[in-house]
Amino acid sequence: LLRHPGIRVTHATSETFAGKDLSSVHPDLLGRCGLVAEKLNVRAVARDTDAAFLCLPHGRSADTAKRFLDLGVRVIDLSADFRLKSLPGYRKWYGFAHPHPRLVPEAVYGLPEIHRRKIAGARLVANPGCYATASILALLPLAKSGRIKPGSVVIDAKSGVSGAGRKVEARYLFCETNENFLAYAVGRHRHAPEIEQELGAQVTFVPHLLPVNRGILVTAYADLKSPDSDAGLSELYRDFYRGEAFVKVLSPGAFPELRAVQNSNFCHIGVATAARGRRAVVVGVIDNLGKGASGQAVQNMNILLGMDEKSGLA
Repeated sequence: LLRHPGIRVTHATSETFAGKDLSSVHPDLLGRCGLVAEKLNVRAVARDTDAAFLCLPHGRSADTAKRFLDLGVRVIDLSADFRLKSLPGYRKWYGFAHPHPRLVPEAVYGLPEIHRRKIAGARLVANPGCYATASILALLPLAKSGRIKPGSVVIDAKSGVSGAGRKVEARYLFCETNENFLAYAVGRHRHAPEIEQELGAQVTFVPHLLPVNRGILVTAYADLKSPDSDAGLSELYRDFYRGEAFVKVLSPGAFPELRAVQNSNFCHIGVATAARGRRAVVVGVIDNLGKGASGQAVQNMNILLGMDEKSGLA
């Protein structure tokens, strides 16, 4: 946002760091940002704000979104409160009834590559989960073309440690993650229902923790209804994502790597076939803090406010 030509950041709120200079919390902002973190006062913020980014815990974010919307402020919500369209599904995955169920039908799932037109006219955008973003983009051309055999999708996903946020937990300490690699939340990760909702397909989703700071790599497998070739899949993906500013499809036989997308809003995708052309293998990479979170939130804000979609983004 600091390099965005059309935006002025009016407020930054925090319960933990209220009263502190943002540069004391994030030293990379020293000399670039003079804001002091405030305790959230919705009415005060709404007086000079067109759009608000919410980065609050699930459940609490919905309450704050409702208050901002009532005051005419558009909302990009980075929590999961408005991602799922199924209210029973929300209760199942998050453990409580939705705080504001009447807002759920209005919320737009904020993946521009699918819902760009809806985002442009929205009051409330649900920023997708990081794993969900990478997984959906990896499989979307196959799903939309109807080529996937039902029940065959497996997503092997790997994320850097920053995907867990800044909370202090023993398993995220350097001595626990360095030289280590593990699966977690197998069959019960909360991003799985997002993926199924947007793809319209049942998936087996297995996340893993990588000993790196940032980045997500997903390898997705899907059985095809009819055999295809590497070149055929590549052509499908290139046609589907033609014109998309932040999704790049690699040449046949080439596969993406994390460092190519770190600190950016890009998604790189490589495709291949296996099992004599009857199975698609798709590798996708994003920065979990970029296209998987704040970068995509800014992209959604740009669309929401009628600005150049690429403004402020690299």
